[in-house]
Amino acid sequence: MISKTTKFNGLRDIKTMHNGSKRSIPRVQSSGYLSLYMMRMEMDRLEKERYLLDKRKITIQKRIRDMQDEMETLQKAEADNRKGLRRRPPKPASKIWKAMAVNY
Repeated sequence: MISKTTKFNGLRDIKTMHNGSKRSIPRVQSSGYLSLYMMRMEMDRLEKERYLLDKRKITIQKRIRDMQDEMETLQKAEADNRKGLRRRPPKPASKIWKAMAVNY
């Protein structure tokens, strides 16, 4: 199990030119609008990514809960089998066939 304090470093953690705010050309006052536009686009992209990650996180948590419930059920059944309290599944009800007249 992974502890919550473990931090994974990867390529996403490397600062890029955009993240580092480094430019090869000095800023001109008119480039302020371009910078604002680019920052807005980046912010929108990150908000969308955060939404998708939250959605994925909820799906994963639900699947983990379902698996835990299933594991508990199977563990209880296995414990009952070991104790000799083997439960037999109920006998299926006899199928009643419905009769229907077919005219040719």
